[in-house]
Amino acid sequence: MILEELRLCRNHPGADEVYLRVMERLPRISLGTVYRNLELMVSQEIIRRLNSSSGQMRFDPVVEAHYHFHCSHCGKIEDIPFTVELPELDSSHPWVRERKIQGVRPDFFGLCPECADYAKTD
Repeated sequence: MILEELRLCRNHPGADEVYLRVMERLPRISLGTVYRNLELMVSQEIIRRLNSSSGQMRFDPVVEAHYHFHCSHCGKIEDIPFTVELPELDSSHPWVRERKIQGVRPDFFGLCPECADYAKTD
């Protein structure tokens, strides 16, 4: 049920929001149970944990590689709905050869449409 609610919520919710949504269907569930299950799903790579600009952990049911846009005003996190091509690292460079690169997670930051409109009125 926790995973179902996470998948229904498109805004990369925090544990508290997932808890409130699950509690509507399962009133006796505890916040601790939601936290433990979210962490278990992260450790099993069923979901991903995201860091938000507010420091609150948010969760993403999409584990395939994709990029996010973070609104620096309201904290909303959105999936970027198209492919973003990143430059390749030069595998012959000593810095690259000395490391085992396991992945990349570039994020984009700025104002979402609602916050950008609000900023125009200030």
